[in-house]
Amino acid sequence: MRTKNIQESLDCADVWGVAETFVRRPEQILQEGDLLVSSANSWNLVGKCCWIPKLPWKSTFGGFVSALRADPQKINPRFLYWWFSSDRTQALLRSFGQKTTSISNLNAERCLNLDVPLPALAEQRRIAAILDQADALRTKRREALAQLDSLTQSIFMDMFGDPVTNPHGLKKLPLASVTEISTGSTPSRSEKSYYEGSIPWVKTTEVVGEPIFDTEEKLTEIGLRAIRGKLHPVGSIMVAMYGQGQTRGRSGLLAIEAACNQACGVVRPSEKFDSLFMFSQLQSAYERLRALGRGGNQENLNLQLLGSFEVLLPPLSAQHTFTNRIGAVEVIKTKQRVALAELDALFASLQHRAFQGEL
Repeated sequence: MRTKNIQESLDCADVWGVAETFVRRPEQILQEGDLLVSSANSWNLVGKCCWIPKLPWKSTFGGFVSALRADPQKINPRFLYWWFSSDRTQALLRSFGQKTTSISNLNAERCLNLDVPLPALAEQRRIAAILDQADALRTKRREALAQLDSLTQSIFMDMFGDPVTNPHGLKKLPLASVTEISTGSTPSRSEKSYYEGSIPWVKTTEVVGEPIFDTEEKLTEIGLRAIRGKLHPVGSIMVAMYGQGQTRGRSGLLAIEAACNQACGVVRPSEKFDSLFMFSQLQSAYERLRALGRGGNQENLNLQLLGSFEVLLPPLSAQHTFTNRIGAVEVIKTKQRVALAELDALFASLQHRAFQGEL
């Protein structure tokens, strides 16, 4: 297992196999209930963890990754997981390292010296069960959104066919020939005056196949000028050019004006296509976009690769018809997103109360 496998849940879509002789100590074999932790990553991902489920094969972990294993006589593994993955603990872990644009390392000593709330084991199990149930509701909402995404892609295929085989013989052009494609930059983390402003600034962690209504971080005017940045208009499509795990190749549609970092490729709106149509097309092309970045030491996309990516370009009237057809789906998706946001807020509140002894 590597850092890219550490997602909201363990991502086993891309794992490497090694000889068993590579594992020098028995405790390096992962067990169900272990926490896999990213111990070297970009600053905002250091400390990120996931739960190890029961796996069909022996598994170990490589560099830049650590594992936590609960002592069942003292702490319930799910209780430990929910505490370690809580926003407060994650923020503490990140604060131990230097906030830079390059690789940051988890301070293992300070991490292991963190105080863990330890009610009686029965109480730990009760709290973990409540959080598990609340999280299950969030999972169902995410699954519903995924089903609606599948419906949108089905409507696209029904109207325009498979973009690879192009059965309707539609016009097919490289992205760079129909619009401007650019990227952004990251202001120095050491200059505090560049951050905590009001200008939305998109990172690849926010490019998740959905419209982007807000961003985790915001720049000041000084910060934007420092990177000679520009605000991209509503309707711009963000494409994650690199990132851990499932990130590379994902798309997002700007619902606000925003700047972005250098890991995002920006497909700006054009008179030649409907932005929602193009977003849906790039979203359905996720695997093909990812495949462009394969090879070499870095499996990354770049502006040249993104610009050369061929897309279908049917008449605008057909694009608008598609947008109108999926309008009802988008209304339902918006309601589902609102409900998911409410569940996320409720879960964060439950998590906070749980480790304050108030649940």
